[in-house]
Amino acid sequence: MKRNTWQREAVRTALADRDDFVSAQTLHSSLRDGGSSIGLATVYRALSDLADQGEADSLQQDGEALYRACTPGSHHHHLICRNCGVTVEIEAEPVERWAHEVAAAHGFTRAEHVVDIFGLCAACSALQSAPEAS
Repeated sequence: MKRNTWQREAVRTALADRDDFVSAQTLHSSLRDGGSSIGLATVYRALSDLADQGEADSLQQDGEALYRACTPGSHHHHLICRNCGVTVEIEAEPVERWAHEVAAAHGFTRAEHVVDIFGLCAACSALQSAPEAS
């Protein structure tokens, strides 16, 4: 287990204060804007460690790792807005059953999976469908 340093705690807190996926660079900028002297490499390491320990979710988007605080120890999936990035953790029992059934049908055991559903949240959908002002 890694030692809990002030830097790791600063990254954990900054990540928990957001409700979207964020890059290490963006999180580093917000920490620096808040007066922290934390280095970018330290933010990368802390995010990677948090993901390894199950305290953060990670996904790849456009070749970049993005992170979000998550509920430790719970298997869940995400709904992610392609426009604003707001993210919702969801339980998906039908997905769980389907994944295990497909794996078993092909002779696989100990199946693991990641499901992220990208779409537009209600607020972004409403903005896109609103008539333009003349």
